[in-house]
Amino acid sequence: MFSLADVLAEEIPNAHYVGGIVRSSLLNRFSSDIDIALPASEIKPAAARLAKRLNAAVFEMDPELGVWRLVTHQEKIQLDLTAYQGANLKEDLLRRDFAFNALAYPVAARPEIVVMPRENDTAHLLLKGLQNNLIVDECDGITDIKKKLIRLNGPHHFQEDPLRMLRAFRSAAELNFTIDSRTLAQIKTDHALIVSSAGERVREELERLLATSKSYEMINEMDQCGLLTSIFPELEAQRTCAEVYYGKGGVLKHTLYVLKRMEYLLEHLEVAFPKYAPALIPFTKNKALYKMAALLHDIAKPTTAKIQGDRLRFFYHEQKGAQMAKVVLDRLHYSRADIRLICSMIGEHLRPSNLASNNVLTDRGIYHFFRDLKEAAIPMLLLCWADYTSYITEDQLQQIIPRTEQRLMTIEQAKREKNIGKTLRHLQVLFVLFGKYFESPQKVRPTRLVTGQDVMLICHLPPCPRVGEILEAVSIAQVEGEVTSREEALTFLQQTFCTKK
Repeated sequence: MFSLADVLAEEIPNAHYVGGIVRSSLLNRFSSDIDIALPASEIKPAAARLAKRLNAAVFEMDPELGVWRLVTHQEKIQLDLTAYQGANLKEDLLRRDFAFNALAYPVAARPEIVVMPRENDTAHLLLKGLQNNLIVDECDGITDIKKKLIRLNGPHHFQEDPLRMLRAFRSAAELNFTIDSRTLAQIKTDHALIVSSAGERVREELERLLATSKSYEMINEMDQCGLLTSIFPELEAQRTCAEVYYGKGGVLKHTLYVLKRMEYLLEHLEVAFPKYAPALIPFTKNKALYKMAALLHDIAKPTTAKIQGDRLRFFYHEQKGAQMAKVVLDRLHYSRADIRLICSMIGEHLRPSNLASNNVLTDRGIYHFFRDLKEAAIPMLLLCWADYTSYITEDQLQQIIPRTEQRLMTIEQAKREKNIGKTLRHLQVLFVLFGKYFESPQKVRPTRLVTGQDVMLICHLPPCPRVGEILEAVSIAQVEGEVTSREEALTFLQQTFCTKK
């Protein structure tokens, strides 16, 4: 087995490990790749030599910046060879975004490279045993790491690459660092420049930020700097919409509370749904997707706000919101599958409230809910939990969570408990829906007992929409317990739909 550090030292002895791999290693955190800087004239031949020694795939990733990427075939180790941005290593480091990234370590020092293989992904890597006296630190980045501080490395760096503003918040969220005041002030000055960043790059940073447990805090701080609504200009109108109802900050204040509750839910499934948490975990692996749905769920409230009588209403804001969200997500180059799921969650997020407006939840109504929502049903119920709980305080939430598993209270009982009663009843409705889905699957996803061919044969029908309607009627009969076997389903067809000759 070759020593990666030795191979690198032999083939590119004058090069340096730079940036994230050095910073992460000082924090004892693994990195997804190794960045190595060396003179531009050495990049291409070095890439060819290393590809041969390491048995790696190699390609030119960025001709303009002089970046070549290697990925080893066996362990999937990713190496990026990058030409100095400037005349030498010092100039390269001074042009990097933040001081804690302006660090370098000589390849010739042969630090131990710890490799953590990952299934279906590139390996994670760590430089072990770095000697402080060998670290090249042009901008006092080591001090910032000790202080857990993110500090801009130069006054014009955001203008050179506006995405760095978003990267500051993402890094703060991932590392539990603080952004220093001058850097925040510069973001307030430059925030509008973010619109020039490619949508897919913005999405990648947002997804990493939203995947952390500090996304609510960072999104709030982004809003204070003007960056949030530069990325999502559609949210700006929320700030002054419905302040009479939501208070200062309007709908945007509510949106951020929903994000906060979503973050809490995803980190505490066992508290919110102790009975169903294990079953819900597979649905919640993509935390960033849920938080994006929370950010966009009421995007259309300002455009649909109307006074009716003495009430402010938002008719069809969920449907209009799904359309507006699609525009935003397209702009950020989300996948079709993610767009479809998020927009389904937003477009139907009032459905559980509609179910809760009736004292009795019927099996038929629950079946229709899951039939219509399909794969978006469970994700949308989690969005609804975050939405409903955003209207009560933290203390009130902790008080009612144990009661969500109790028998569904009536509408009148809920009214007697005022605002927490309405929220509690809505949460109990969600619990009932989860119970049907996980414990009584035949009530929500009944196994088809008859086929379209059966319907056409027994009911003397040609292929037509009526066949589908009859199959749906059989499914409802199953849900309501009228039909429990194929024989009963065939009898049901003959007695209910067979045209008499």
